[in-house]
Amino acid sequence: MTLSTAHLPRRLALCALLACATVQAQPQWPSKPVRIVVPFAPGGTTDITARIVAEHLGRALGQPVVVENKAGAGGNIGAAEVAKSAPDGHTFLMGTPGTQAINQFIYKSMPYDTARDLVPVSFVVRVPNVLVVNPSVKARSVPELVALARSRPGALNYGSPGNGTTGHLSNELLKSMANVFVTHLPYRGSGPMLQDLAAGNLDMAIDNLPSAMPLIKAGRLIALGVTSAEPNPALPDVPPVARTIPGYTAESWFVLMAPAGTPAAIVNRVSAEVDRIIKQPEVAERFASLGATPVGGTPEQLGRFIAAETVKWEAVVKRSAITLQ
Repeated sequence: MTLSTAHLPRRLALCALLACATVQAQPQWPSKPVRIVVPFAPGGTTDITARIVAEHLGRALGQPVVVENKAGAGGNIGAAEVAKSAPDGHTFLMGTPGTQAINQFIYKSMPYDTARDLVPVSFVVRVPNVLVVNPSVKARSVPELVALARSRPGALNYGSPGNGTTGHLSNELLKSMANVFVTHLPYRGSGPMLQDLAAGNLDMAIDNLPSAMPLIKAGRLIALGVTSAEPNPALPDVPPVARTIPGYTAESWFVLMAPAGTPAAIVNRVSAEVDRIIKQPEVAERFASLGATPVGGTPEQLGRFIAAETVKWEAVVKRSAITLQ
């Protein structure tokens, strides 16, 4: 059978029209508001970081970017919601060491697969933690706090943003390295925990510097030490805990994740926009005032970082022997 060429121009025109119709039929992204799920209560560093990013990302994408707090189970509830969301680029997670590296080794049952169900998008910031006490606690330095805890085993308590968070494990690491016993009281996020600490319902905590900073500046909490190897510029007079407990370090990080299956074009677009946003002078200065350091980079670089952190925190969990239902 031979094909006539008499109608070839018309056929080509028809194909061109069909191609245009196919392109036009593809949904525009974003076609509705974008969500960033924060797996903790408002007021903590995860929440603060997400809101800074959302404010600028919405302008870049031409759609509102809203922050939704879904607290509980050390971040697992919010992370699971994102993991099970449609991978259409309208839902993201502000992930933490807990949701991306730690929880899988602590909880006997996980509502999502950490490595399989979420994909890396952007490394937003990393922050040191800070050891803080209520002003009523009779200690104004790490050595004094350690001595007080040793003199009264189990009498002091510490709050954390939740089981499996870096606030929890940082305290457990401190307990083991300083050979002290302090009672753990988990909360559903840094915000409510820090308010209880400032109100005198808790004795101490190790929490992210950005969320604790306003209460430190207001004199409602006393900072005794930072968990980085060197002093932080935001608190230049507060020494590292490692000066009292050699080798002690415990930093946190906050990363944007997406449901597995989210188109690579969307992941790369959001990653590039966040990278641009966090490097803007006013945004970088805002993070610096909170003691946070913007990072950025590609999704692939973030994936390698999370893999390395997973190995590190698995070892910490095994030493601490922490398990949860």
